[in-house]
Amino acid sequence: MSKLYIFDTTLRDGEQSLGITLNVKEKLEISRQLVKLGVDVIEAGFPASSPGDLDSVRTIARQIKGVCICGLSRAVEKDIDICAEALREAEQPRIHTGIAVSPVHMEKKLRLSPQQVSEASVAAVKRARKYVSDVEFYAEDAFRSEPAFLVDIIQKVIAAGATVVNLPDTVGYATPWEYGDLITYVMDNVKNIDQAVVSIHCHNDLGMATANSLAGIKAGARQVEGTINGIGERAGNTSLEEVIMALYSQRSTFGIDLGVNTREIAATSRMVARVTGVPVPAHKAIVGANAFMHASGIHQDGVLKERQTYEIIDPEVVGIPRNLIILSARSGRHALQHRLEELGYAVAPEELNEVYARFLGLADKKGEVYDEDLHTLMGNAEQETNGLLIKSVSVTTNGGSAPASATVVLEMNGETYTDAACGNGPVDAVFKAIDRIAGKTVKLEDYTLKSVSRGAEALGDATVKVRYSNMIIIGKGISTDIFEASARAYVNALSKTDYFKA
Repeated sequence: MSKLYIFDTTLRDGEQSLGITLNVKEKLEISRQLVKLGVDVIEAGFPASSPGDLDSVRTIARQIKGVCICGLSRAVEKDIDICAEALREAEQPRIHTGIAVSPVHMEKKLRLSPQQVSEASVAAVKRARKYVSDVEFYAEDAFRSEPAFLVDIIQKVIAAGATVVNLPDTVGYATPWEYGDLITYVMDNVKNIDQAVVSIHCHNDLGMATANSLAGIKAGARQVEGTINGIGERAGNTSLEEVIMALYSQRSTFGIDLGVNTREIAATSRMVARVTGVPVPAHKAIVGANAFMHASGIHQDGVLKERQTYEIIDPEVVGIPRNLIILSARSGRHALQHRLEELGYAVAPEELNEVYARFLGLADKKGEVYDEDLHTLMGNAEQETNGLLIKSVSVTTNGGSAPASATVVLEMNGETYTDAACGNGPVDAVFKAIDRIAGKTVKLEDYTLKSVSRGAEALGDATVKVRYSNMIIIGKGISTDIFEASARAYVNALSKTDYFKA
């Protein structure tokens, strides 16, 4: 079997499309989980785009080991220099540089001739090679380029020192047969193609990113780029979990060695959804809530008789336990720790008491605590507060057109404050009361609330997106009380602003 390299760009192409800014702590959290998943390359960001991205890439390069850390740059000297600086402490650094190569991009966007683009490409690769031995070149909008020109430019950048050549379907326009033909054409016509790895990077504008990626792999590409849950520009990137499981399920067809721990797929998906605030649709392949559910009586009968009648993937292979253990307030620390370990959480002895106390508080409210509750509980336990903590929330509504009122008790840096406010609905009143206490107002851009577990006392999972200093910040909160969950989410977002950061 030949090796396929998995290139994750959740933190770069995924994040830049969300209209949000993940902080360093959040990016490190995702990076560590990606290492557990077993990806080969983490594209940590675009260092020249902002001081924050530079700091994030530098921190990830310093702290994350056992994986190649990559930074993006344009074919611009300053970009490449900044990228190299950000990656200076990386164990396995890679600079990903490139330029657009399609006629429409060269003429309308770059306003450069093909000759100028060719020269800039070679110069960029040579400059990057002065800093690192691993240089990836991206030929933006490769699918809509002139094939002969694409072959010529790839040949030249490989001669200049590129170790990986990336042939993106940047706007998701390709069909699988056309994209496969492009990769075949490149493999057959670039004379020195054996000196580099061919990489594919597909977008999902026509819903074919996964199919196009598989066609590219079938044609000989040996690196696939994508994101967890398929987040990305416009309709998204290739969903790495879909490609991984397609290759896993069709091993005999593709003959590919992945080196991925598939049992970390579900945990990675949940983490990315939680941190980015982008929920996974219930019908999403591999990681959606309905991916392994069977509603039809015919299907249920078949699965009960033989799982493979309607399940092509064992849920446990992607980290979804088949037998859910239900815990309650009568469950001890050992039972809780054992179940958390089975779900992939390593709880240090000194942390167990705090986690157990949070668990008991939840169990007292819900009675029965399911795996979904534990995942949410652990995600909430990892959230930063920077001295902000919701102590209590009470809401009064009078019905009709009368405004709602809310009273909030908030702890700030060890001091307790109480205030009330009226609003256009109870949630608005809660947020305004928090603003009054915190003394800082942010603009609410989006608010969602959903149930994440079962029963009448199911946990409410609130997500807010607020705008602060031209940044969109995500806040998450959970509780069996939806107003408390909303308050926690809002406070979590506030705690990430510079105003409250220590």
